[in-house]
Amino acid sequence: MKNIFILAATVATIATFTPATAADLVFSSWGGTTQDAQKAAWAEKFTEKTGTNVLQDGPTDYGKLKAMVEANAVTWDVVDVEGDYAAQAGKKGLLEKLDFSVIDKSKLDPRFVTDYSVGSFYYSFVIGCNKDAVDACPKTWADLFDAQKFPGMRAFYKWSAPGVIEAALLADGVSPDKLYPLDLDRAFKKLDTIKSDIIWWSGGAQSQQLLASAEAPFGSVWNGRMTALAQSGINVETSWEQNITAADALVVPRGVKNKEAAMQFIALATSAEAQAELAKITGYAPINLDSPKMMDPELAKTLPDAQTASQVNADMNYWAENRDAIGERWYAWQAK
Repeated sequence: MKNIFILAATVATIATFTPATAADLVFSSWGGTTQDAQKAAWAEKFTEKTGTNVLQDGPTDYGKLKAMVEANAVTWDVVDVEGDYAAQAGKKGLLEKLDFSVIDKSKLDPRFVTDYSVGSFYYSFVIGCNKDAVDACPKTWADLFDAQKFPGMRAFYKWSAPGVIEAALLADGVSPDKLYPLDLDRAFKKLDTIKSDIIWWSGGAQSQQLLASAEAPFGSVWNGRMTALAQSGINVETSWEQNITAADALVVPRGVKNKEAAMQFIALATSAEAQAELAKITGYAPINLDSPKMMDPELAKTLPDAQTASQVNADMNYWAENRDAIGERWYAWQAK
């Protein structure tokens, strides 16, 4: 298998998209090393099994998905989205209900299953650090928010989504079991203390590039991107202290033309074998509960589902209900 964890992969992959024929299936995801892995673990296997060609598109764009559905011009058959968006989009009528006579949900982590979505993979926001670029690496969220003790730029996720607000509150001393409902006033007050020291990353490949170049030698990063950096030879350190979990989800836009093939693709992608293969390549955890037994135990214990001692689970239902209101405030604060 091609090794996708090379330093050049820290630059985002832009999928080359060819218009689909009726016999093709189109999968949209986030690009970079993660989509490369999904192609290898899922798409190529699906083509081998069914003969259906899987075209890659992306990056996922929620505005584009909504516009496709409203115009009855859907060209994406299966889309990888964030878990809270999946919950919201299902309620807004933008998604097809999944066919669980085709997709076996009995072995899937119930945290990541709804009528309209199933988990794609399970990840954690961790504290990543380029050890060669600093004297000491931050170990806790409080450390990451301490610009005097740890001077320099730090990387954080740009978009309004679970992760950064929770990290700010944890850094400010909020107990994990008291996070929700999120105290936005307190979170933004804490974020204000390091706002001038933040470089925002909009995609996982960019976060890798920031750490690898030491433009931002530490920050809040998806754990799989740290795995990729370590595999590329960069001397990095990952702190799992209070790692904040979330999951991507697989959805089918309403009005899709290849609905049956889309359900079959999701069935394969969430099978124990396919989830184990994706986890092996990416460092993200499988959402199929039978996958860990198919993996090297040494690898399995490095994944987010084995880092539960201080783990904090982001509340996807809370975010689904409050995503728009939080987003409005988030982007207004960023623009100040």
